[in-house]
Amino acid sequence: MVSGTAFGVHDAGLLRRHGVEVRDVTSAYACYCLWGPKAYEILAGLTDDDLSFGYMKAREISVGFVPVLAQRVTFVGEFGWELYCPAEYGLTLWDTLMAAGAPLGMRPAGYRAIDSMRLEKGYRVWGLDITPETTPLEAGLGFAVRPERRAGMKKPESELACLLLDGGRDVALGGEPVRLAGKPVSRVTSGGYGHRVDRAIAYAYLPVGASQAEVWVNGKWIGADVTIGPVYDPSHERIRATPWK
Repeated sequence: MVSGTAFGVHDAGLLRRHGVEVRDVTSAYACYCLWGPKAYEILAGLTDDDLSFGYMKAREISVGFVPVLAQRVTFVGEFGWELYCPAEYGLTLWDTLMAAGAPLGMRPAGYRAIDSMRLEKGYRVWGLDITPETTPLEAGLGFAVRPERRAGMKKPESELACLLLDGGRDVALGGEPVRLAGKPVSRVTSGGYGHRVDRAIAYAYLPVGASQAEVWVNGKWIGADVTIGPVYDPSHERIRATPWK
């Protein structure tokens, strides 16, 4: 099982409470994420294995001389893989990927870049956008709930909405007040700047159906358009791409 970077302890605790024996092997593996429009070209040049497995699938392959578990998942909204290898191969895998990718314009990026892109794609972060105090329906995660359980859930009065802030470079980072029609109703759960959509983005729980809001940023109220769903590639064409065809 692969968990998120910051909530392995939370997930392990949940499993243990349900009687599952858990052994943490995090330190035994290295992981690199290869995402972007040239990800397939880069990886295909490093392996003879079949890469035509679909989104949310995984396969054991060889990358150069490194044994790798390649998972077709993304946290940035772009085509690509998470590549897991035994820790002792970590440096070799890095060097192999960089040697193949640098001539094609590939560059290393850190978590701030990931966070910016996941905001555009509407991916939630545990502890910020979703907490033990929110329900899956409020958080827009009803698709992850079994239909029979979802049918019995109360329709939410509020939902996690995406706010696109008006103009300028005023950026909300989290905790800023949000108001509707002059009345404070919520706070920003997480925020940042979306460079692919060229807008500051914030998330907040708002009454269902809200279309306009204001966010208190840098000592002033900033207008914001309210939307539900991803503001980048809402049809998910990029993450489900099949570049081998």
